Amino acid sequence: MGDILFLSHRVPFPPDRGDKIRSHHLLKGLAKIAPVHVATFGETAQDMAQKGELKAIAKSHVLKHRHRPLWLAGIEAVLTGKPVSLSAFEDLAISNYVRKTIRDHRVDTIFVFSGQMGQYIPEDFRGRVIVDLCDVDSAKFEAYADAGQRRWINAREARLLSREEERLAHRADTTLLISDSEAGLLRSRIANAGDANIAALGNGIDAHFFDPAQVGLQDDLEVGDDPQLVFTGQMDYPPNIAAVEWVMAEVMPRLRQRYLRARFHIVGRAPGPALKSRHGENGVRVWGEVADVRPFLKSADVVLAPLLIARGVQNKVLEAMAMARPVVLTPAAATGIDARSGHDFIVAEPKGEEIVREISALVEDPFRSGEIGRSARQFVVGEMGWDAVYRQLAEFVSGAQGAGHGG
Repeated sequence: MGDILFLSHRVPFPPDRGDKIRSHHLLKGLAKIAPVHVATFGETAQDMAQKGELKAIAKSHVLKHRHRPLWLAGIEAVLTGKPVSLSAFEDLAISNYVRKTIRDHRVDTIFVFSGQMGQYIPEDFRGRVIVDLCDVDSAKFEAYADAGQRRWINAREARLLSREEERLAHRADTTLLISDSEAGLLRSRIANAGDANIAALGNGIDAHFFDPAQVGLQDDLEVGDDPQLVFTGQMDYPPNIAAVEWVMAEVMPRLRQRYLRARFHIVGRAPGPALKSRHGENGVRVWGEVADVRPFLKSADVVLAPLLIARGVQNKVLEAMAMARPVVLTPAAATGIDARSGHDFIVAEPKGEEIVREISALVEDPFRSGEIGRSARQFVVGEMGWDAVYRQLAEFVSGAQGAGHGG
């Protein structure tokens, strides 16, 4: 086969957050199949320092610094009738690179990671197009609007993104989602869904890296005291913020009535001032970015993932399971993970008293807690490795899964 052009809205290095973990591994998988050209954006100094990583894996690449303020992207979106998500990633240099790469190389597959990059697929491209939407972003913005968060802005974004998702689903030979439930959701939201080849490609986990045998405990996590709860994630991401605020309001007051020195550790980069101000309140510790999340996971009595709004497979859950920790999570956070509640993790409704009951049961029964942790790791190692994802990816790129109809 010919070369692959990989379009990603964020540079896939380093793989240190959910979307970058997926794009990183998909790029590695594609590079096993054929030479890959990469067009991507960077936002931070760390992002822009990844040119060496791109050069090592890609036949050619462009890494464009994205510094357009969100307010400016919003104004442009209103003036042009586009979603803000697309305006924020509109760039002439990327467009020119795409055209030049297709002209100068034998590119027969364009792989689009995230819907923001679908705008760069040339209308006259006749090769294979694969679009990985990951999850249905329009539904996420609808949920924000329904929850009263910037209602007009989010409702507009949901409406316009839904149109773009429908366009891409009919343009692509294959449209990938991170789980069967997300794939079904997209089918339910577009016209003539039977004419679109929509499929699921799940996330994997690097179980060799996320292995409790590879790291020690986190020294200052007060191990052996009352229950130590850990939440990990990007802490400027609204669903993560909502989840930890809910725990602080509904779980910690109840839990500390029983365990006076229970702690809730929030581990992840970019916590805002409002969240930082809660540090020390009612057992809450806001750590911010840490060098290695694994010692925190290993030291946790229970890892929490009480997401109220969630799309796709949660890497934070897979990482905690790989670290052999008992995870208590909401149904939304369990989406796309075909594990057994009560055996591999604990699924509980987002009700404070129910979450506290499940935490207490694990704390009071260390043997059961250990068994769930061991079962969690066995599940992840056996069912959720990246090698299995790579095999599926190769089938989609070759056309073995789905006949393809785009162009």
